[in-house]
Amino acid sequence: MLQKHCLFPYLLTLFFVSIFVAACSSPGDDTTTPNAFDRKAMLQHYADDLIRPAFRELQTNVNTLSATVETFMGTPSASNLTALQTAWLKTQLSFETANAYNFGPAGESGSRMGLVQEIGTFPVNTLKIEKAIAQGIANTNDANYDARGLLAIEYMLFDKNGNNEYILEGLETASRQVYLKKLVTNVKERVDEVVTGWDSYVTTFVSSDGTEAGSSTSELYNEFIRSYENLKNYKIGLPLGVRAGQTAPQPELAEGYYSGQSLALAQAHFTALQNQWYGRTATTSGPGFREYLASVTGGPALVTATEAQLAVIRQAFEKLSDSPSLTQQIQAQKPAVESLYTELQKNTRFFKSDMSSLLGIAITFSSGDGD
Repeated sequence: MLQKHCLFPYLLTLFFVSIFVAACSSPGDDTTTPNAFDRKAMLQHYADDLIRPAFRELQTNVNTLSATVETFMGTPSASNLTALQTAWLKTQLSFETANAYNFGPAGESGSRMGLVQEIGTFPVNTLKIEKAIAQGIANTNDANYDARGLLAIEYMLFDKNGNNEYILEGLETASRQVYLKKLVTNVKERVDEVVTGWDSYVTTFVSSDGTEAGSSTSELYNEFIRSYENLKNYKIGLPLGVRAGQTAPQPELAEGYYSGQSLALAQAHFTALQNQWYGRTATTSGPGFREYLASVTGGPALVTATEAQLAVIRQAFEKLSDSPSLTQQIQAQKPAVESLYTELQKNTRFFKSDMSSLLGIAITFSSGDGD
């Protein structure tokens, strides 16, 4: 044991040694904290290679949809209806890629909700739609999000039983044509606003590279998680009948119910989220959430666990058939759909709680999920 009279020199020596060690340490030696990761470069990559291209592709497809509507109205034929349905599906699939970026120009502004709610709300309220058509009311600025948007357009273009003759007969009436055109015009206006908004917002987005609430990193992460929750809870869980208050499957509540494309849309959504996790597209790659997470203490282990679970989810998707539709498979092979939901649920912990904790980014929205 050290005597009292020599304890002070010992502590003094230890103090100066610690200062010397700290001074000699290189800043580059610390690769286990978020500060060692270049968040600004990550945000720039997301803006240039994922977010803005996703919205521009959506805009291109919406423009094609709008032009195809005009062609159909000029000549309401079976072939033009098929072309219109194809244009809608391509637009909806591109929306699945863009819907995880529901912030900034695509976020809430005043009384207007985010782009996802404005043009992507489902299930649609068919009674509201039919009433608006009958009364000649096409208000796209009220709170009836379930009577407009891409899924309301789907309802007007597709019969759930594949009866195109029935749809064609209905669309030959002026009132339905007027409402359809108004819906498409509204979607186009909303998407155009987002694309234009990003031209000036990109500088703000890249420069706000902190992790506090309201920063770009926080908004990007929170909308990533919200989008994942929407996929799990509403695109799979809701038609499966596992949400709070449900006592049985309700396939009619699925996204893409009328077109029969529910599974394709869910798969496209999942693929988009995977790409966002990796920070990649079909042609480019760069720093993404995966790389960011790998730079912090405990991150590499979480990356390994997450990617293993993502592979299991992909396998669960692949166990479902392309045909019949997801809604039919819920009825015919419910266990396979339940397995998909279960695997999505398992990954919630990795994406939502563990990742939030390691990166020091707070969850700022309420999913009502209890996770």
